[in-house]
Amino acid sequence: MKLDENKMVLAETDIAEVFKAHASAVESFMNPEKMPSNVVGLGAGVKWKNGQPTGEPALIALVTQKLDKDQLRRGELVPSKLADMQTDVMAIGYPFAGLNATPQVEVQTLAQPLRPAEGGYSVGHYKITAGTIATSVYDILPGGSVSPPLHGTGVPARYYILSNNHVLANSNDAILGDPVLQPGPFDGGSDPADRIARLSRFVPITFQPGVPLPFHNNLVDCAIAEGQFHDLDREIYWSGYVRGWRQKQNIAVGTPVKKTGRTTNLTTGRITVINATVDVNYGGGKVACFRDQILTTPMSAGGDSGSLILTLDNVAVGLLFAGSSQVTIANQIENVRALLRVEVAEQIL
Repeated sequence: MKLDENKMVLAETDIAEVFKAHASAVESFMNPEKMPSNVVGLGAGVKWKNGQPTGEPALIALVTQKLDKDQLRRGELVPSKLADMQTDVMAIGYPFAGLNATPQVEVQTLAQPLRPAEGGYSVGHYKITAGTIATSVYDILPGGSVSPPLHGTGVPARYYILSNNHVLANSNDAILGDPVLQPGPFDGGSDPADRIARLSRFVPITFQPGVPLPFHNNLVDCAIAEGQFHDLDREIYWSGYVRGWRQKQNIAVGTPVKKTGRTTNLTTGRITVINATVDVNYGGGKVACFRDQILTTPMSAGGDSGSLILTLDNVAVGLLFAGSSQVTIANQIENVRALLRVEVAEQIL
């Protein structure tokens, strides 16, 4: 049966209503002492019935797997309503960030060295496996202006690779100035031969153990590394140049999207959940709770972390950082841009 794509999208009034319900319900629903054991998050989306979208707003309980009612213990059922908003359940498996990139049996295009390096290509801190370049960015200065060009050149004074914290900053364990390699170490990158940039800044991630999940306020997994202008290209392989970026208030459930990544190349999907609060595993016993995330249909694998998620007409909406076999998870590009103080594309679309 063909899906009614119009009913995958929420009206603006419905978005405001479901966001209000989410804000009211999320803290209680995701209290570790009360949360059902297979729940890993809560977001805003569309209610589905009999395999079809209804166009109705719903709070989406994100679970590792969907079980029949008779397989659940008392108290494990997701309530039919939270904060007077109907609920739905979406199975997303066990979300991971920083899944090890697999060594390429055959040399693939995006795992090779390239100068100037484009978005979609392999990259990584010298102590990790490999991730993906999102694109190249430059500074936003105090007051909102962008980094001025070097005198007489038209070239920004500083030019950076954008990717994830866990790709460029080794999940908080790096030191500013550490070498960043292209391709990443798993793809044969070595220091200093393949050094393309040095870590410039990153937004620290709060982890459990250390800080209990209810006290996490993570919005992004992102970092930048400064390189030479002639070594970096803002073009994204197979997609072209970013036309602009989209404010999170204008990112809609149901939007078709794409990404170019080191492992799975060019893939497409669709946004299924917005404003998601979700627990993400980083391996080694480390878990981080993120707020205000975008979920899409599955369109990534280990090594794609850092890919820029675009609309089909090249408007940036998210920075891919985690996922499973059932879902891909991305930071809102507006949050990445604001917290790193970098410009992805000057036009807001």
